[in-house]
Amino acid sequence: MNLLEFFYGHRAEIFTLTVEHFCLVGVSIALAVLIGIPLGILIARRPAWNKPVLGSANVIQTIPSLALFGFLLPVPWLGERATRLAIAALTAYALLPIIRNTCAGIAGIDSGVREAARGLGMTDRQLLFQVELPLALSVIVAGVRTATVITVGVATIAAAIGAGGLGEFIFRGLSMVDNRVILEGAIPAALMALAADFLLGLAERRLFHSFSK
Repeated sequence: MNLLEFFYGHRAEIFTLTVEHFCLVGVSIALAVLIGIPLGILIARRPAWNKPVLGSANVIQTIPSLALFGFLLPVPWLGERATRLAIAALTAYALLPIIRNTCAGIAGIDSGVREAARGLGMTDRQLLFQVELPLALSVIVAGVRTATVITVGVATIAAAIGAGGLGEFIFRGLSMVDNRVILEGAIPAALMALAADFLLGLAERRLFHSFSK
């Protein structure tokens, strides 16, 4: 049986686990955006918070994914369900590029633009939402793009704690010493990462061109 026939024979399970994987990544990235962008704004406005916030996010990135899942297991509520635990860990891994790019995008705006906006009588809130965030949006999207690709890969480890996703095939293939089963998980995960990178890259370029006009 060739690889295509093998994939076709397992198409229903591949589809189910791909949907599970997509949900894990989607929820994690949404949470990381909700947490990371405000933190990026905070450290751009208050540089004294830069080292503690980025340092913490950097430390999380250095922890091996399986070890992080293990550290979170005893946490009340999170450890009760594998899906919650996996989403928490994946969200933590996705934070660094989002925080860093948000901060860099806002900090990189020319000071003359801010002075002109303040000269027009804009409040801090208006300056943020009408000037800073629109100008920094393409840089922020680049951070989300990086975080998404990283999360698609790391999410395969979630299968080790029973959270599902395409990692189920990879771990099953390793235990069976069957490369075809490993590829059932690896190929859809790679395609998902490439698709996410392409779509977010397209959004990033469109935002750049729209604000550079």
